[in-house]
Amino acid sequence: MLDQGAPPHHRTTPSPGLGARLMRRKPVERLVAEGGQGEGGSLRRTLGLWQLTMISIGATLGTGIFVVLGEAVPKAGPAVTLSFVIAGLTALFSALSYAELAGTIPVSGSSYSYAYATLGELVAWVCGWCLLLEYGVSVAAVAVGWGQYLNELLDGTLGVTIPDALSAPPGDGGIFNLPALIVVLLAMAFLLGGARESARANTVMVVVKIGALVLFCAIGIQGFRSGNYAHFMPLGMAGVSAAGATLFFSYIGFDAASTAGEEAKNAQRDLPRAIMLSLVIVTALYVLVAAVAVGAKPWERFGDSEAALAQIMREVTGQSFWGTLLAACAVIAIASVVLTVLYGQTRILFAMSRDGLVPKVFGRVHPKTGAPRANTVIVSLFCGVLAAAIPLGQLADATSIGTLFAFGLVNIAVVVLRRTRPEMPRTFRVPLSPVLPVLGLGFCVWMMGSLSAVTWVVFGVWMAAGLVFYFLYGHRRSRLSTTATPATPASPVSPES
Repeated sequence: MLDQGAPPHHRTTPSPGLGARLMRRKPVERLVAEGGQGEGGSLRRTLGLWQLTMISIGATLGTGIFVVLGEAVPKAGPAVTLSFVIAGLTALFSALSYAELAGTIPVSGSSYSYAYATLGELVAWVCGWCLLLEYGVSVAAVAVGWGQYLNELLDGTLGVTIPDALSAPPGDGGIFNLPALIVVLLAMAFLLGGARESARANTVMVVVKIGALVLFCAIGIQGFRSGNYAHFMPLGMAGVSAAGATLFFSYIGFDAASTAGEEAKNAQRDLPRAIMLSLVIVTALYVLVAAVAVGAKPWERFGDSEAALAQIMREVTGQSFWGTLLAACAVIAIASVVLTVLYGQTRILFAMSRDGLVPKVFGRVHPKTGAPRANTVIVSLFCGVLAAAIPLGQLADATSIGTLFAFGLVNIAVVVLRRTRPEMPRTFRVPLSPVLPVLGLGFCVWMMGSLSAVTWVVFGVWMAAGLVFYFLYGHRRSRLSTTATPATPASPVSPES
């Protein structure tokens, strides 16, 4: 029992309880002050508005159109265009919240860092764990589709294809998807050179990607048949919703710019602009290409290949040249998705490592390149092996549920930060708050409910594993619990920290 007569400096201040430790927040000022700092070096601020926008477009544009379209059309029929619009609206509401938080808290870590500043450490960890699922698994999913287009290219130019045993994962008729592993390793090589070099390569690939989709629309419209839209919604609104949940996977890249907060020259000004600009461009292209694709090919014939657009080009023209050209562009375009999403994954782990929640190896920065080299290698090898072993459809749905959960938390974080820190300067503000953030949260919950039971089981297992790791490692090593000030070594955590 504490002696009431003891001198003040001999009294023992009780440590905060478990609940207080789980809810401790990292002050925004501390998040910003630590920006760019890593083990052995710092990230370099080299990215402007153009590069940030290209990162978002590079991570987004192509994933749904080049790869997942063949998975979504059989679920919704011609109404897949409506599914793209619904998924785009869901992304828009969340993008508004991302834009406000990116301008207010311009750091790496994306929604993980925003949750840490507003909702507490446990919620931040859950969000970060979802981001690992979102980014890591999406790299693998896109890499799978890259292999399909590589085969289309090889067939059209050399008359050979990679055998199914080496170009498809187990469960899809193969043993090991070698092309998927190769594209991840190529992206790793670019990232090891640093953010500026990676951004330059990505910009070139994005230009090629947009040109390929415009070319597809110009040629595909010649094969347009209005009869393909005769039964617009053959599987009902449930099919539209299910396809929208799958296609939401196609929009995850817009938040990639927010993972570059510590490498942007003027993060508070440029991040919100890059996020909104990229989403508008991507949504417009998605809807246009999907409308042309379904008009040129009956919806019942989709789903037989991930390289659907190249097949449509070949069928419309009756020549292999145009399909081969599109396949060549897709090989370059999808590689940019792998590059930029892999970049985002490494920066999120970098932020979590700096906070002590994951091992320090993920926060080490190479002094010459300014890149987290060990982090990049570890993540690339993991994603490459995953891409080589898991079928595309399972990867896409697992990515969607992790993305939707993280986006839902971002919408909540905007409302919380408005109430707890109303005085903070904001370079962008969500209009009609809290109405639009609440709508964004509602759309995320609705689309999560449209995913299959198997996807929910996978998500539950993933979250359980994450909580075990947090309580065995992250909770004990969190820097918020190990960097108390000397004057108050055991002071309770304040509401703002």
